[in-house]
Amino acid sequence: MKLLILNTSTPPTPLLPMSDPLWLSQVKKQRAIAVIRAPKKLWGEQMALAVADGGMRLIEITWNSEAAAELIEQMRSLLPHCLIGAGTLLNVQQLQLAIASGAQFLFTPHIDLDMIRTATERNVPIIPGALTPTEILTAWSQGASCVKVFPVQAVGGATYIRSLQFDPLKQIPLIPTGGVTLENADSFLQAGAVAVALSTDLFPQHLVTAGNWPAITQRAESLIVKLQN
Repeated sequence: MKLLILNTSTPPTPLLPMSDPLWLSQVKKQRAIAVIRAPKKLWGEQMALAVADGGMRLIEITWNSEAAAELIEQMRSLLPHCLIGAGTLLNVQQLQLAIASGAQFLFTPHIDLDMIRTATERNVPIIPGALTPTEILTAWSQGASCVKVFPVQAVGGATYIRSLQFDPLKQIPLIPTGGVTLENADSFLQAGAVAVALSTDLFPQHLVTAGNWPAITQRAESLIVKLQN
């Protein structure tokens, strides 16, 4: 298995999520979040390095990855020019552990008011999962930094995001996940999403198990080029 070593000869200025406005500005600039779900810590390390080498600066480590807390802490050190977050957080205890490990943003698959309150008290951006207009408005009104629309492909994909672009929902920054691919990612942005989050299509299983990290870097590069055009 070939390991990828990130070129850090001239590291960019670190990004620090001191506030929701700064987080949102980075989301609007980057437009894509890499979601790493790694059953092996070594894979998680290389997945993060690969997409960072491809130009991605927002990297989420799901809490069900092996040694997720350690992986977040490690990536904070190795990738100071990226924002490293935690995802698939299910309760306040997990959220607190993620923050303690250095997570700079937090994704949940659901709406939990205690989790939103805890994150906002700690000044860490939180992006709860929601699907219906009622859920989206609830998450936003309770202090969500953005709202994750999940699973978006199951309810119409980009067409569904476009249908949510009416007052007051169009004022809420939406990040669709679940079925977003390299091929359709730009359609979600055109439909009104502030950014997209990708996992399976960015990290095809056959490339991960083969340790073909340069191929994943190329996929990240292609995604960034497509979304910035």
